This record gives sequence, C-alpha cells and structure tokens, in this order.
Amino acid sequence: MNETLFSQIQKLFERTYAQVGINLEDCLIDRTRCAQLSVLAGKSACELSELARTFLRRAGDQLCVGIYYSRWLIEQLEQHDPRAGLGDRNIRSLIMFVEELNHALHAALQFKRGIREIASEHFARNLELQAQVDTYLVLLLFVAFFRKPQRISRADRRWLRFHLFARQCPEAFRDANLHARYLETTQLAASYTRYLDTLNGVRRLDEIRRFHSLDYGAKKQRILRLTDGQGTTAS
Repeated sequence: MNETLFSQIQKLFERTYAQVGINLEDCLIDRTRCAQLSVLAGKSACELSELARTFLRRAGDQLCVGIYYSRWLIEQLEQHDPRAGLGDRNIRSLIMFVEELNHALHAALQFKRGIREIASEHFARNLELQAQVDTYLVLLLFVAFFRKPQRISRADRRWLRFHLFARQCPEAFRDANLHARYLETTQLAASYTRYLDTLNGVRRLDEIRRFHSLDYGAKKQRILRLTDGQGTTAS
C-alpha cells in the first residue's frame, strides 16, 4: 500500500527527532468535532485558520490530540500533490498541512518528556516556532528533490521565505496575544533558518536536534546569540 503524505512526513520528523509512539493519522478529526473543540478553546480560537487546526487537551497523564484539515485543503493537496511537484498552486496548502502535523508531533514529544503546561503561552510559542523552522526544512527537501541534480538556488529560497514568512500577517489578529505570538515566532524562525542555510547537512542536523531539545526561552536566546539579534525583536 502506498504511504500517505501524512505518514511520510510524520516518519521524516520522527527520524529527525524521536518516535512519537502513535500514528498521528488516528488523531484526525472531522469538521463537526473541530467546531465543538473550537468552542471549548475559547474566543481567541475564532481568529485561527478554519482550514487547518490542532487541538490539545490534557486528561490526567494523557495528552488528547485532534488534527483538523478542511475538505478544501485536502482536495487541493490531492489535485496538486506536492510529491509530484511544488509550486504556487500547492505551497500554501502544504505549509498548513505540515505545520499542524508538526504541532501535534512536538506536543506529544514534549508531553512524553514530562512537560505538562500545554496551556501556557511559552508552550504555544515553542510549538509555533518549531513548526515554522521544521516546515521550512521540509519545503527545502521538496525543492531539492525536484531540482536534482542542480542545487537549490537563491531564488528558490526567496520563494519559500516569501510564502512561509513574508506572507504571515500577525497584524490581522485582533487578539493582542496572538498578534505578539505570531509576530515574534515568525521573526525568530526567519532569522534562525537563515542561519541554518549556512550549515552543511551534518551540522544542520546536529543543530536542529539541539534546538528541538530547548524550551522556548532557550530557543529564543540561542537564535539571538547565533544571529546577533538581526531581524528579531523581543516582546
């Protein structure tokens, strides 16, 4: 049986970091359940994308995860499968797809490590920053696959950065906390991935594994130290 895009990306992340211990496809939910969980998530959740969302809830010593993808998003990826080519028609859909899967995976890995404050702002920012960094690296892999035997060009990287970072609109959030979260994490991720672009494959893998093990405060300080604070701001 052919592997799904979802299972392939989950395996990629698990090879990079650690086994999560479950098939995250089992955590996919439908539109009705998404609507129910969105109500429980509170008023600010109304500002998040209706195309893809990840829900986390603690139940004693267990983490409950729900991953939602809209029918429209899935249809876009089915009609323009990124495994057959990545372009303007499917890059935004792939970004949303990868980021939500990444949120679920890293939340589960952190929970396994004993981190239980899943409702904290630092936890949310950690997931968002990690997802943007990992998604950039996934996009690079897609581009590299289709560029063989040529190298990834500066134009390719500018195109990826435009869709992943420049198109972010934190100012669109009315909720001050969401605005600050997405503004800061996007700036940090953009700065850190520029640093990663300077490393060879082995050094980059070592770096992102070290980065993954840090909490949000330590991630932020590492980025500021490695990049001398260029392109980032504190909040």
